Amino acid sequence: MKDQRLKVFRSAVETLLESLDAVLRLARWSGTEAPPEPLVTSAAKLVDRLGAADRLVSARFNGPPAETAIALGICSAMKRLDVAYRAYRQQSESFPERAGDAAAALETEIAGVMAGASAWR
Repeated sequence: MKDQRLKVFRSAVETLLESLDAVLRLARWSGTEAPPEPLVTSAAKLVDRLGAADRLVSARFNGPPAETAIALGICSAMKRLDVAYRAYRQQSESFPERAGDAAAALETEIAGVMAGASAWR
């Protein structure tokens, strides 16, 4: 793959996955010590990373069919993650007693995206 834009797409989805994982880990943090700074930093970048993903998803990718298919696969993954995160936030804020179920659903979506990542790596 020669198109450098694909590196941007891959990086966007990988950093988004990292931030979503950090958010979930912080939500479950129960240690007496403060959470590690890299974890907090990654979670704090989630909104920016969701915005970057949204901009990439909204843009039109023109290129060879194989590279376009990869870009579309990554965009689909970013859309899935965005929808899953919004559902997580809505459910955990509206029904705090079900926050664990909301986190599990987001975690399942993250795992699904990671399982399909071989198609665009």
